Amino acid sequence: QVQLVESGGGLVQAGGSLRLSCLPSGRAFGWAAMGWFRQAPGKEREFVATITWGGVTTEYAASVKGRFTISRDNAKNAVYLQMNSLKPEDTAVYYCAAKSRGYYSAYDYWGQGTQVTVSS
Repeated sequence: QVQLVESGGGLVQAGGSLRLSCLPSGRAFGWAAMGWFRQAPGKEREFVATITWGGVTTEYAASVKGRFTISRDNAKNAVYLQMNSLKPEDTAVYYCAAKSRGYYSAYDYWGQGTQVTVSS
């Protein structure tokens, strides 16, 4: 069973940058799409960004557009999230997710999450 493993989280000051990585462990295959979600304390998990595997179509939440960039490496079945101009409200656990059954299917693979903390 393939698992997604996130890395790159940490503590950063407001205005700083972090780059999150998500790579599969175990046997992997081409994902229809991959995405990033986040969950802050006391809040529901929310969408951050997504990228398709073939068409390189990207979508972003309004709150991160212009500051975050999602990218992928097809050879590694990996996805990355470059986060710039970080704000305290970006503090959350960030989760990587993947769709194996098509772009319009649900995300069916999830990572364990990586903590991002932005200090003011």
